[in-house]
Amino acid sequence: MTKLCTSRQPLVSRRDVLQYSSCGFGWLAFSSLLANSSSARSAEPNKTHFPAKAKRVIFLCMRGAPSHVDTFDYKPLLIRDDGKNGPRPGSKLMKSPWTFKQHGQSGLWISELFPEVARHADELCMIHSMQTDLPAHPQAMLRLHTGTSQFIRPSLGAWTLYGLGTENENLPGFISISPPGGGGGAQNYGSAFLPAIYQGTKIGSDNRASMANATVPNIKPLVSKDVQRAELQFIQGMNHEKLQQEGYQPDVEGVIQSYELAFRMQSEMPKVMDLSKETAETQRLYGTDVNATSAFAQKCLLARRFIEAGVRFVEITHGNWDHHNNIDVELPRNCEAIDRPIAGLLADLERRGLLEETLVVWTGEFGRTPYAQGRNGRDHNNLAFTLWMAGGGVKAGTSYGSSGDHGHIAVDRPVPMVDFHATLLALLGLDHEKLTYRYAGRDFRLTDVRGRVVRDVIA
Repeated sequence: MTKLCTSRQPLVSRRDVLQYSSCGFGWLAFSSLLANSSSARSAEPNKTHFPAKAKRVIFLCMRGAPSHVDTFDYKPLLIRDDGKNGPRPGSKLMKSPWTFKQHGQSGLWISELFPEVARHADELCMIHSMQTDLPAHPQAMLRLHTGTSQFIRPSLGAWTLYGLGTENENLPGFISISPPGGGGGAQNYGSAFLPAIYQGTKIGSDNRASMANATVPNIKPLVSKDVQRAELQFIQGMNHEKLQQEGYQPDVEGVIQSYELAFRMQSEMPKVMDLSKETAETQRLYGTDVNATSAFAQKCLLARRFIEAGVRFVEITHGNWDHHNNIDVELPRNCEAIDRPIAGLLADLERRGLLEETLVVWTGEFGRTPYAQGRNGRDHNNLAFTLWMAGGGVKAGTSYGSSGDHGHIAVDRPVPMVDFHATLLALLGLDHEKLTYRYAGRDFRLTDVRGRVVRDVIA
């Protein structure tokens, strides 16, 4: 395996630090160089392994695992066999309470719970044969986001930013909106052993409803810009001194870049997050004017503004979809909250010419059982679930794989999580076997030692 040299260059090279130190220049002279270099730098995206279909990702994570057999995986035989014995001893099959219809020229089957998303059926690429390792939320969430539930590894967003580089040096390249507090927590948007500059910037939390006035924590300076710059230069001076003493130290280089990014974000970030700049028509398109949809609509609108400004990877988390009971009430409520905002996002991206190069992903960490749990719930199911993608070079209006007659287990072209990760990177122009980072004596990658690209879902 070979290392893709994708990390951005330090604000000032290690050679410059050593040169200025050995020549007797004081820190004030060096800090002037630092300030000038940071303001003069321009965002330079990395060269991909091959031509990319997508340049950015909007990842819609449904925390808690939505029921695929009630949303996007139509099972007519489950209707026929309602009440019969299920695959687990003592279980009874339970048909979906909601009807499915075919939509668009593609004829994709979509539940009545998603009437607005259904209007975009011809843009969707559904994978009905997704699988993951364990039917436990924390482990499955980590598997979805980092490729493993056993070790601390960089997140999917961090690998994406590491591979692609940034398009806007004044904004984070990876943003996580309302990330979950549990299920792995910060690991889901962390950078692990990758330099800190690649970790996700958290905005809001999973228990925050409205994002209208959301901000990045501690982004407002407590002192004047000149004083803050002096403070930052003093801290950066100590960081560079540590680099001089220890030689190669990617963690310190990452911190140096992170501090500089935070300084530049102070003027740019509030402008991008100001939703009042959007027209009333756009606000209605997303559903910010309706109580049931306003919270998720604001997040989707923020996501569009972020990727439009050059952010590479934006994740939005929504939950809870863990419907062990009361699925007849809770599932429609959750679907209503996201249906119009997601449809608005797809429509807005398309009309702005952004959908073609933006990969939109909708998924949970696993699926639900086709048999009942209690009177009106469904249990965890890691053997089959549905994930859909749109834009970003996927085959629009298609479905791939099958979860069997009742939706219990993937029987046709199963797609384990590692294959999905390889496919997502391929859409971004990145070879999952070559996107590596040297750490602890070996070359690590998102897909570890496995993974194949699902070519049939790529246009």
